[in-house]
Order: sequence, then C-alpha cells, then structure tokens
Amino acid sequence: MKISVVIPLLNESESLAELVDSIKEIMSLHSFTYEIILIDDGSDDNSWNVIENLAKNNKSIKGIKFEKNYGKSQALHAGFNKAQGEVVFTMDADLQDDPSEIPEMYKMIMIDKFDMVSGWKRKRYDSLIFKNIPSKIFNFAARLTSGIRLNDFNCGLKAYKKELIKSINVYGEMHRYIPILAKNEGFNKIGEKIVNHRPRAYGLTKFGPSRFLHGFLDLLTIWFISKFGKRPMHLFGSLGLLMLFTGLVFAAYIGYDKLYLNPKGILITDRAEFYISLATMIIGSQFFSMGFIGELLLKNINKKSNYVIRKKINL
Repeated sequence: MKISVVIPLLNESESLAELVDSIKEIMSLHSFTYEIILIDDGSDDNSWNVIENLAKNNKSIKGIKFEKNYGKSQALHAGFNKAQGEVVFTMDADLQDDPSEIPEMYKMIMIDKFDMVSGWKRKRYDSLIFKNIPSKIFNFAARLTSGIRLNDFNCGLKAYKKELIKSINVYGEMHRYIPILAKNEGFNKIGEKIVNHRPRAYGLTKFGPSRFLHGFLDLLTIWFISKFGKRPMHLFGSLGLLMLFTGLVFAAYIGYDKLYLNPKGILITDRAEFYISLATMIIGSQFFSMGFIGELLLKNINKKSNYVIRKKINL
C-alpha cells in the first residue's frame, strides 16, 4: 500500500463526506493504493454514523471510535499504530487542509528521500489576533528551542515515512512537536512545503486561546526530554553536585574560621553561613535522589496506551 491518510476528528460530521470524496479523487487520479483512517475522538454529533456509512462500501475507509475525548495526540497515536502505507499523511478534518497537496509531498518522501515533510500555511485564513500572531510567536520559540528550521510546526498536513511514525510515541499534547520527536529518534531530513490553506467550511474551531499556553509548556517539556529524557541523572546529578559543593565550601569556611581565626566568636549556629551550608547540602541530596528516581522510572517505564477504543471499522 502506498499511502495512509490519518485523520483525527471531533464533531466534524458535516465535512467528512466531502473530505473523503476529495481524497478518493486524488488517489484515483494518481493511481495510489491507499487507506483513510478516521479517528473519532469522542464526538457527540453524527460523526461516527457518517464514518460507518462511508466505510460500508469502501474497505479503504477505516474507522476508530474512542470511548471519550482523549485529544489529538492520542488519536494520531491510534491511527499511526494501524497505518500500513509506505507514506503516512496526517490532515485535519475541517477541510482547511487541501488533499491536492498529497502527490507532491509523496514525491518529496519517496524521490527526494525526506523522512518527513511538514506543510507551511504561509497564507492563512484564521483569526489574526487569536491564531496568526500567537502561532508566529509559538513557531519562533519552537525553532529556537529545537534547531529545526520549520515555519509552521502546527500545520495538520504532514507526510511521514512509515518507519518514522512507527518509531515515535505521540502522547499528551505532543502532536505539535512531531518534528522534534522525529529528530530525537534520528530522522533528521525534515522538509517543508508551502501548502494551500482554505477557510473553514463548517462549524467552529475546537481550539481556544489556552492551547498556546499549553503549547509553550509542552515545548519546555519536550526540550527537557530531548536533552535529558534518557539521562536524567546528568541534569539532577550535576545540580546536586553543585549544591553539595556549595554547601561543603560554606561548611569548611565556617569550620576553619571557628577553629583558627575566631574561636571565641559567635556560635556557628548563629551564623547565616551555617544555614546556607545546611540548606544547599540538603537540596543537593534531594537533586541526587530525583536523578536516581528518574533513572529507575526510565528503566521501568509503562508504555500502555492511555486511551480506550470503543469500536473499529475495517481494521
């Protein structure tokens, strides 16, 4: 199979049939063998019934229904687990991503040998204040932190080698940072393509202003994981050594001062240096403990999926 299209969705019943038809048209025009995996992330509208009807007469259309709303990252994780195509695409279900971009992005993976190609919505049809400007700030911070020169980390339209999506673990709200997760796994050839971005045809966006706060917090998390996720003792051990050394220096100073320089002076316990020494050594020991706990957790990590699938179609 050449192409898998993974589409997470929440309350998008009005757009699904039109989206699937446009993808089928592109696949037929270019003679691609394909599958479309629709992941219903706990919709409370008619989305699952639409998926069932679309899948009845077309085995290439496959569906996964979550027990409740778990989030886009979990939906992508479930779709990636089932995807069988040589090249795996992701796109949003709101018709803002254009399926006509698929053939060129497919060539970039198969012929130009990119590990991943991310769409760049250079001309956007979103709110300037609530989406465009925050998105530019967010993308700047992501480039600065990761070193990956992408203009649009959060574009839903992306193409991946199958090996890449089988190697990464998308969790929490880390779907924004799949390029960084890919880089951490050694997939360094990451390209970008300017893509057509269309106005939303139906309904309202499911993302509020809070997603940008969450996005920046997730960026800090993934920076930490990128640097120290496989060696937490390197961070906490270094901090622990620094604090312990500081405490020992203060302890040695006040000890030498009391024994040789000012033996009849004030008591050690009445000096500020004593409490600085005591506090820094205690904090240093705690940092060491955090490092050891981190190493133990890393060795015994539980990779169980944190979502429940209620139904499947054609899978």
